[in-house]
Amino acid sequence: MSRPVTIFTGQWADLPVETMCQKAKQFGYDGLELCTWGDHMEIPKADQAYCDQRLDLLAKYDLKLFAISCHLDGQCVCDPIDQRHKSIASAHVWGDGDPEGVRQRAAEEMVKTAEVAKKLGIDRVVGFTGSPIWHLLYSFPPVSPEMIKEGYADFARRWKPILDEYQSLGVKFCLEAHPTEIAFDIHTAHLALKALNHHSAFGFNFDPSHFGYQHVDYVRFIYEFADRIFHVHMKDAYWSDTPMSVGVFGGHMEFGDNRRYWNFRSLGRGKVNFENIIRALNDIGYNGPLSVEWEDSGMNREHGATEACAFVKKVDFAPSDVAFDDAMQK
Repeated sequence: MSRPVTIFTGQWADLPVETMCQKAKQFGYDGLELCTWGDHMEIPKADQAYCDQRLDLLAKYDLKLFAISCHLDGQCVCDPIDQRHKSIASAHVWGDGDPEGVRQRAAEEMVKTAEVAKKLGIDRVVGFTGSPIWHLLYSFPPVSPEMIKEGYADFARRWKPILDEYQSLGVKFCLEAHPTEIAFDIHTAHLALKALNHHSAFGFNFDPSHFGYQHVDYVRFIYEFADRIFHVHMKDAYWSDTPMSVGVFGGHMEFGDNRRYWNFRSLGRGKVNFENIIRALNDIGYNGPLSVEWEDSGMNREHGATEACAFVKKVDFAPSDVAFDDAMQK
C-alpha cells in the first residue's frame, strides 16, 4: 500500500490554481486538497462545467483530487461573529455583517460545498465548525456546566441540518479538531459526536500538530475515533521542553516568534512522532490520502513543501499481511 500524498492549498491561495498545480507536481505530490478561497475552488461558480474544468486541470499535471476544504466559511457557522470574521468569510457570506445572517449564510455555503464535492466525484469536505463556547475555555468568570451543555446544543442545532444534506449526497464532513473549534481534544471530540447523536456524515480530519503542544495524546485520538478518521493532515509542531516567556496560549504573539512555547514546523523538524501515527493509521485501516498542510514561519515554503513531500513518502509504509514469525512455524 502506498497512500497518496497530497498538499492542502490553503496556505498557497495567493497563487493561481494552475500555478499551484505546476508547483505541486514539481514538489513531487500525487494530488491536491483544494481550498475554497482564492481561485482554487470557487463555490458560487462551481457548476458541473466548472468542476469538470478543475478536474481536467489537475489531470493535465497528473494530480488527483480527494477532498476540498472549507475552513473559513465553516468557522462562521457557530462562532460569535465579530470583525475578525470579515477577513475570512466569503464576501457573499459576510453580506451586511449581521451576526445571525452571517451564520445562516455560512451554513448554506457548507451545504453548497457538499454539492460541489459531489459534482467533483469526491466524498470528503474538510473544514471547521466554529464554536459558540470557545471563549469560555478558561472558567473565569465561572462557567456553569449548563452553559457548556447549551453550547453543544447550539452546535448541534446548526450542524445537524447541514449534515443531513451531506448524508443525502453521500459526502462526509471532516472536522479538523483544533483550538477555537467545538472539538479540540479527545474529550471535546466525544462531546461533539454525542451532541450530534453520532451523525454518520460527521467525522474528523486528523491533524496531530494541534494536539501535541496541548499535550493531548494524538495517537490515542486515532484509536478512539477509528471509525471517524475520514481524512489526515500531516503537519508538525515544535514545543519547548523548558519554561518559556510565553505559554501555550501564545501571549498575543505572532507565529514564529522564538519566545513562544510552541510553533508549527516543517514536517520532520518538530516533535510529532509520525512513526507512531503511521502505525496507528495502519491499525485502523486508513487508506486515504496523507495531506500535507505546510506551515513554518521560519522556512521558505517551496523548500518546505518539497522536503515535506519526501518526508511523508519516506515515513509511510504498508502494514504486514503476515505475522513476522510465520516462517518459523512448521
